[in-house]
Amino acid sequence: MAGMKGDKRMAGKVNDAVQETLDRLVAEGREIGVQVCAWLGEEPIVDCWSGIADAQTGRPVDGDTLFNVYSVTKAVTATALHMQVERGLIDYDAPVAAYWPEFAQAGKGNVTVRHVLGHVSGVLRMPPDVTPELMTNWDWMCARIAEMEGVYPAGSRSSYQSMTFGWLVGEVVRRTDPRRRPFGQFVREEIAEPLGATDLWMGIPASVEPRIARLDDVAVYVAPDNNMMREAQPLIVDLMPDPFERPYVRRACIPAVGGIFNARSEARFWAMLANGGQLNGVRLLSEERVASLAAPRPHFDDVDPVFFGMKVPISWSGFWLGGAEAPPVSSPRNMRALCHPGMGGSIGWADPDLKLAVAFCHNRMFDTVNIDEDSRTIIGDVIRGAL
Repeated sequence: MAGMKGDKRMAGKVNDAVQETLDRLVAEGREIGVQVCAWLGEEPIVDCWSGIADAQTGRPVDGDTLFNVYSVTKAVTATALHMQVERGLIDYDAPVAAYWPEFAQAGKGNVTVRHVLGHVSGVLRMPPDVTPELMTNWDWMCARIAEMEGVYPAGSRSSYQSMTFGWLVGEVVRRTDPRRRPFGQFVREEIAEPLGATDLWMGIPASVEPRIARLDDVAVYVAPDNNMMREAQPLIVDLMPDPFERPYVRRACIPAVGGIFNARSEARFWAMLANGGQLNGVRLLSEERVASLAAPRPHFDDVDPVFFGMKVPISWSGFWLGGAEAPPVSSPRNMRALCHPGMGGSIGWADPDLKLAVAFCHNRMFDTVNIDEDSRTIIGDVIRGAL
């Protein structure tokens, strides 16, 4: 592990503290396989892993193991859009239909890009005839979303776009890209490769599939079928090992929930944000834009029907904010921190005050509201304590 310049001893102390904690969490059965990587400023200070990537074969986790991170993917997808705004290609307050004319169907002509980023567009419903196979067909998904009515009037309330967020944002980025690249290619070429985040995948190549950890979902709460969650996240495409471990799903770009990352690459992404939009000489966003991303959205205090009637601490910009006193957003302990959790307990975050970035990837999916049982928050506290 590369330590901090001039203070490798402190970096080693932090790394050792995290490694000890991960080993304990695995030994206690609270994790199966887990990775954590953290950066302070522009240097990595933690690169740790522990446990088993595949309980069926006994394959251990290592630094290159890949994990499904589910909605952590949304942070990368939102960043792609912010980059297009910075290039003068998108206006936050323009209608989505200004870039995607077909989207104006069914009364959605007044839905703006800003509405989508803040999860107040009302366009949360997946097509009722979706299947795992059709979900991997970008053009089909975009055509069906464009045809459908919103559930709520644009801008009227919080309504978390659990899965549709990816196509809503991704299609606007694709249509404003002068090269009209597929969205997964755009992310690869404009974000992952410049940052050296070589394992930030939205649609994997076959060559990396053997490195993916097998998920275990025994600790995940199953939403009741009559909940609005089932409009946004139908059972047939639920955020579970099946269908997301199917090979053809892994190979598709599903830009709200389909990311397959490892902590090393993901931490580079969050470190770029923690350092005001640049990392090691590569600038993706201006410092002023990154500073603006943590402002709360309209309807910040709404309870959300997709999130079981709970509040969702989301900024206007597509990120969650990290100051709440309950998991998952207790992990950064700072309301100015940008973060994004993923189904089953993955998370990444960037604290601009500490210039601290952390990526937490694992395969024992869980739900918890108790900080004492929350591995993400435990790890965040260990890192800050060791610093």
